[in-house]
Amino acid sequence: MKRGKHSAVYVTAMKEYKMRRGEHLEERVPDMKATVEEYFGPVTGTEEYKGSDLYVVDEPDNPVFERIVVGAVQYSGKKDKLAVDFVERDPTELGPDELEAAGDAVSAKNDFLLEATARDAKSRRDSLKRSVEDDPEPNV
Repeated sequence: MKRGKHSAVYVTAMKEYKMRRGEHLEERVPDMKATVEEYFGPVTGTEEYKGSDLYVVDEPDNPVFERIVVGAVQYSGKKDKLAVDFVERDPTELGPDELEAAGDAVSAKNDFLLEATARDAKSRRDSLKRSVEDDPEPNV
């Protein structure tokens, strides 16, 4: 993956997170753009995902991140979900000072996801496991 303002193609590993029962994303994070900028750096654009515009941070403040895409995905008749894609740099490319920022990167991700979803890391993992288990088996 190339860094910079190229028209690089990024492989998206988008994850979607549900809110806790009875809670809504727009209530937890009323200004998504400001919250994203507070945690990760200036928003440089938007990107369409499943019919929703998500915020893109092409040059995150933390050097561990190469690119971040985040925002609300709206579903008809359902609660919005938080969609995120944290593209991280290859650890072998990081210098010693940048490697020290890795702990801050993990904290920023977890703090942001906790604020947005009201679910801690264990609860988010359990929820993702359940959604995978609930998916029907593909026909082969």
